[in-house]
Amino acid sequence: MPFHYLKRNFISPVLEFIHDSRAIGITILICTTLSLIITNSPLGNHFLSAINTEIHFSDTLPHSLLHWINDGLMTLFFLLAGMEIKRELLHGELSTVKKAMLPVMGALGGMLVPAGIFFLFNQQSDFSAGWGIPMATDIAFSLGVASLLGKKVPLSLKIFLTALAIIDDLGAIIAIAVFYTQTLKIKFLVGALVLFFIMILWIKWKKPFGWWNIIAGLVLWMLVYNSGIHATIAGVLFAFTIPMNKLLVWENKLHHPVNFIIIPLFVIVNTAIIIPSTFIADLGSTLSVGVILGLLVGKPLGIYLFCRISMLLKWGTLSQEISKKHLVGLGILASIGFTMSIFISLLAFEQTSFQVISKSAIMMASAVAIMLSFLWFRWIIKDHVS
Repeated sequence: MPFHYLKRNFISPVLEFIHDSRAIGITILICTTLSLIITNSPLGNHFLSAINTEIHFSDTLPHSLLHWINDGLMTLFFLLAGMEIKRELLHGELSTVKKAMLPVMGALGGMLVPAGIFFLFNQQSDFSAGWGIPMATDIAFSLGVASLLGKKVPLSLKIFLTALAIIDDLGAIIAIAVFYTQTLKIKFLVGALVLFFIMILWIKWKKPFGWWNIIAGLVLWMLVYNSGIHATIAGVLFAFTIPMNKLLVWENKLHHPVNFIIIPLFVIVNTAIIIPSTFIADLGSTLSVGVILGLLVGKPLGIYLFCRISMLLKWGTLSQEISKKHLVGLGILASIGFTMSIFISLLAFEQTSFQVISKSAIMMASAVAIMLSFLWFRWIIKDHVS
């Protein structure tokens, strides 16, 4: 097959697709659908067996393909999130108190209210550890849906959503590090902190950033993994050791591999759910109700209320092209918790049955949030006047 034919008919369309801002959301939907179809087909048991196959190199490393994806590859997802947080804090929408206050307050409301709703339903149950699940926003997925809506979502609203989702990511990362760490191994934790301090000094001393830093990053990951804190936190720590003049280069290098290889792999292996006969009944459990209402009600309500209170107190102002209805729509978009919500559910519950129920609820809530987003922006919002 001639290369020009291959390029014209296969390579160019693929490249055009991955450069489209809508592609990430579409890819996640396709991967979720594919995973559910395969898992619930005659190949399901073979597929589940393959992703749980032991790959045992050492007691200090992950033991299965599933764990290598969740603890290893997803560290690069958190590295990219960490770089986005650092860039926004130093030079972006979060670089000054005035610019940061409104998205910070919106994100705070979008975390506290969903967690409160979940806790209201589950405080006396075995599911109480799942309070962090509805706190999360899937930044890539929500922005992908926003892009599908085109000009119905103003550019300033997309920027605001990005800033809010980045703070949301930071909140989820802190929750994972502080609340979803079961046991700590002090010697590994101290080793990780000492190495992180040295890596910070390295950039303070303006030393060249190269292979030494990457090797140090791998050692940092191993120390964090063995400390009892989730290994992906190492990705965030490493992000803060990358000099600003290298940050954009690294973000560009990681953007496509993370969004079109790592996240799809994560979605495929973690939505591999055999739909139980009790599926409908499970949706009525307090775990499902807490997750679904936390995301679909708590997110929009928390974001809207906290933003409105901040504006009344004159702590921040919205762009003129963002109306009150747009703010509600932003909250609905932020209800798409998908990737990070699934990730937290894996940490919250050891029981497979609890994980299945929470993942099903996350997928249900995210699907409804997508449909509501389209309905809201296409039918409720007629113009940009508040």
